[in-house]
Amino acid sequence: MKIALVHDWLNGMRGGEKVLEVLCELYPSAEIFTLLLEEEKVSPRIRGMTIHTSFIQKLPLSRRRYRYYLPLFPRAIESFDLGGFDLVISTSHAVAKGCRPPPSALSICYCFTPMRYLWFFYRDYFGAGRARKLLLKPVFDYLRRWDLRSADRVGRFLAISKTVADRIDRVYNRKAGVIYPPVDTEFFTPGSPEGDYFLVVSALVPYKKIGLAIEAFRRLRLPLKIAGTGPEAGKLKKQAGEGIDFFGWVEDEELRELYRNCRALVFPGLEDFGIVPLEAQACGRPVIGFGEGGLAETTVPWPGDGGRSPTGVFFPEQTPESLAGAVRHFLDRESDFDPRKIREHARRFGREIFKEQFAAAVEAARKRQTPGSPPPG
Repeated sequence: MKIALVHDWLNGMRGGEKVLEVLCELYPSAEIFTLLLEEEKVSPRIRGMTIHTSFIQKLPLSRRRYRYYLPLFPRAIESFDLGGFDLVISTSHAVAKGCRPPPSALSICYCFTPMRYLWFFYRDYFGAGRARKLLLKPVFDYLRRWDLRSADRVGRFLAISKTVADRIDRVYNRKAGVIYPPVDTEFFTPGSPEGDYFLVVSALVPYKKIGLAIEAFRRLRLPLKIAGTGPEAGKLKKQAGEGIDFFGWVEDEELRELYRNCRALVFPGLEDFGIVPLEAQACGRPVIGFGEGGLAETTVPWPGDGGRSPTGVFFPEQTPESLAGAVRHFLDRESDFDPRKIREHARRFGREIFKEQFAAAVEAARKRQTPGSPPPG
């Protein structure tokens, strides 16, 4: 069986790329199709695959300013020749699901989310400026129409969380099965905690709400370490005070040590799933996070439920006051969090479990597919 893996772009190893990496292990003979590739920024496992890029790759400044080419993304993803492939798997948070599979192929989209900036969180990405909104409106109207049409090319939707499955239903009027993304629980393992700091691991972009965490920890006067890069780095560093340290991008081995030695991971954003909290939990460390979205599916809030031990503390509002209150609550009950039980919970999301579930979902979709039948799902 000839398999194509279609991914939006490859210029880092974020959550989506970690999913693609595991799919490369599951389907080692597959070929990858992506809008843009920066080889030095992806894992050896991905680099070792046959990779096809679009014309976006050759456009001026595409490595640094690729998002400016957003209106061209639909045309670019449709330009790939997928003739001869029997199975097309798109891993999509933008346009990958809009590729054109041959009529005889089974098309499965593992959806990280329908485009967040189109359907749900425009202000988080672009602000509330009237002039910018008027300028972008024609582009976004076009992208929404294309996004809805291209969803019809997907035979079966799979979602990374119940939160995303609900979005797929609302936007595309399609049902999606839920398979939680893989976490490398064999690499992220407990150590002997020695640190007295709290930790943020995140891209430094507006919707991650890192400024909220900085303000809360300034008021608490507790040490906070921040690992990650992004366009808000300069602004956030100016906001930070004494005891708040920025590490930039870190290698996996250093990240694991940061997890192992923190008192708790701080996770202030609203996420579709959130692999970072589970990496921290795999290291036996609890999470203090905003109690909505994917985090509510992957973290057991204090005091626990259904016989499960707590793995974190939730706060109900995205404000510094609410987060600070959750941190104080955690400090009062820190001894209630058992590192062994936290790790045991995280292992339910391991890579091998993901592979088994994903392969089973593909096989079930293949059995349901018959010539001339409407797409399953």
